[in-house]
Amino acid sequence: MTAPLSSSSAARTAAAFAILVIIMSAASPLATSLGVSSTVAVSHGPASPTVCGITAGQPTQSIQCYADGKTISVQPNVSFSSVSGGRGFFCGLCSGGLILLCWDTTTFQPKRIYYNHTHSLTDLTVGDSQICAIPAYSGVPFCWRFPSPVAAGKLRTITAGGGFSCGILYGSSRVVCWGGTEVADDIQAQFGNLTMSSLVAGESHACGVTRTGIVVCKGASDGGQLDVPIHLPFEFSSNLALGANHSCGILRKNGSVICWGGGSKSLEFDSQFVVTQSSSFEAIVSGLDFVCGLTTKNLSLVCWGPGWFGSGNVVPLGMVIPGPCVQTSCSICGVYPNSDGLCGGYGSICKSCEVELPIPALIPPMPSQEATRAPSSRARKKLFWAFGVVGSIGAFAGICTISYCLWSGFLRERIHKSVQPSIARVGMDTVPEIDYNDSNTFLPGSSSDSRKLRRQRSGTSSKHTERAEKFYLSELAAATNNFSMENKIGWGSFGTVYKATLVNGREVAIKRGYTGSKTTKFQEKESAFDSEVALLSRVHHKHLVELVGYCEEEDERLLVYEYMSNGSLHSHLHSKANIEKDSSILNSWQKRIKIALDAARGIEYLHNYAVPPIIHRDIKSSNILLDSNWTAKVSDFGLSLIGPESDQGSMSTKAVGTVGYIDPEYYVLDILTAKSDIYGLGVVLLELLTGKRAVFKEEGKGPIDVVEYARPRLSAGELRSILDMRVGLPDMNEAEAVELVAYTALRCVNLEGKERPSVADIVANLERAMALFDDSHCSISSTTFSIASE
Repeated sequence: MTAPLSSSSAARTAAAFAILVIIMSAASPLATSLGVSSTVAVSHGPASPTVCGITAGQPTQSIQCYADGKTISVQPNVSFSSVSGGRGFFCGLCSGGLILLCWDTTTFQPKRIYYNHTHSLTDLTVGDSQICAIPAYSGVPFCWRFPSPVAAGKLRTITAGGGFSCGILYGSSRVVCWGGTEVADDIQAQFGNLTMSSLVAGESHACGVTRTGIVVCKGASDGGQLDVPIHLPFEFSSNLALGANHSCGILRKNGSVICWGGGSKSLEFDSQFVVTQSSSFEAIVSGLDFVCGLTTKNLSLVCWGPGWFGSGNVVPLGMVIPGPCVQTSCSICGVYPNSDGLCGGYGSICKSCEVELPIPALIPPMPSQEATRAPSSRARKKLFWAFGVVGSIGAFAGICTISYCLWSGFLRERIHKSVQPSIARVGMDTVPEIDYNDSNTFLPGSSSDSRKLRRQRSGTSSKHTERAEKFYLSELAAATNNFSMENKIGWGSFGTVYKATLVNGREVAIKRGYTGSKTTKFQEKESAFDSEVALLSRVHHKHLVELVGYCEEEDERLLVYEYMSNGSLHSHLHSKANIEKDSSILNSWQKRIKIALDAARGIEYLHNYAVPPIIHRDIKSSNILLDSNWTAKVSDFGLSLIGPESDQGSMSTKAVGTVGYIDPEYYVLDILTAKSDIYGLGVVLLELLTGKRAVFKEEGKGPIDVVEYARPRLSAGELRSILDMRVGLPDMNEAEAVELVAYTALRCVNLEGKERPSVADIVANLERAMALFDDSHCSISSTTFSIASE
């Protein structure tokens, strides 16, 4: 028997319940079923069913399927955010929502049915034969091979069933349905004025969770699919799965699945479910007469039901992600456990806001014969009056808390601003043509500036590094043959770069700060040295040049890096030796875009995954180095600063950077944001496209920067007129990829930072561009996808 609640504990529980109501009404459901997108999908048809999922644990979240006893790696091998299945086909929405692909389950050949540079899709649903989606810019859905809703208005979510589709309206939260059958009208009429937080469609019925947490089903009921067994508030999550005449839901309290309906085959659902009834599930999805679930324990798929023809319950696929990998920060509900690993280091999975609360304790125990009835109307009124009172008190307390936080934050901000760095701007140099150079920068000008700068920098100091090894000067002198000219491979404002071989046989590059007659640069050298050691000793990524170690003896400052045998991107694009030879490895659009993608991933790590985030401040082609495998890595962190926590945050500091690459907004206003790095990356993209230097002398004219040269031509649609003729015009398979890169570059060099894309958007675009190259995998027809009707 449940113990009675004390007044204080009852109030706390009621407050928690009220908070849950607010969270549930705001959260977008991870809805999965016939006709709703998820990371799991099933396709039903005349042959055996097909089960698909988005792979976990890889940098690319591609699709894998199981059909006819075989595991199939679905092409193209690019990242997807959601999948949804219908009768004999399924569709997937690429990460970012700009491309929608579909596959039939006979050939698994991809067909592209939607592609747009600017307008992304936020929701996807596949019914028996129709495909519907919601564009982010309007919220008004449109469909393929199916009528779009007439005057439906803006929808919050969408679902599709057997010849009909439904959605939940913004504002009113009411259900609207459309399609060529009477089922749509009947379902909409039966839902009436109910306000819903989620909705899922089956073959001829629909179920959803009301804003008060009750599961309601409407439509045909020939198999008992409308007879929801439990009517307690928030007993079920919004993860519902509907088939032909059955419905299933996940219980919030333990993640187990309960199914109802199924007609004469209901026992088969129950008998096969015995195998998995002790499991907890992240998501479920239904075919016409079977159910599949994604287990919480190991993120594997299991299926059961009369229509499941597999040799067992477990589907032989790898791990499936429980939610889309996103590049943005998650809500108050936090990040899914091991999110970074599940996304292969490129993104995060946001946790569902549907947390477990002791809701049954709010309702007195009921006799067993009444267990499926809702509380009386009078009891519900009392309960919600209690929620209202407690909610009002909680709201008042919340306002007081927020006011205090804002007040104290204002004081901290004033204190913080009093120690912001002040970095002097000095003259402009010319861009060098050598490997490993870090010259042509605006550098700190005074010792006091350097001290202020060091306070801003994060992490360990050069005296207390985490992983970097400390070398003796004698070791490094021996490794470079006493810093001989034969070992010299580059130079810049900080010093000279030498190739060296350590005593363990490892090849490295050693950057030695200027000595002797150039001691006037000591403070600049000291600042850059401290910054590189402090930052690189705590950040590690395959697309960032690794700091092996350092040396600090008297006036000597040396940095030891992994050796990048193929030098800098700047050298390959602009040095005379590489310009004059036609066999350069970079005379390929695919190779150039791959290098751009590598660099963007390195910057993405700095902006989104380093804690705290880092703004590089000197992104340029000479700071993008290439290893023996032509993998690109970002280098030179001498000017880098710890950035604001959000992509939109800013900080006040005197501008530094390189001529042609420095963000104009940063240069003029001295306001630094992560978007300053985006501008530099945009210039690098234009260098890759045009083959021009960041600043070059146009024939018959004076100096011009590549942005000024390329922007008007790209805006006028004259892409071909600016392409580097050493590579040549792109062929049919390459043209779309090059166009996508050019469009991305144009957005990156917008004069206003707020108009530039995030680095996550850039990575997604470059991944899509790379996917378009492989003819066997990613040659996707631009014709409208056609689905054969049965």
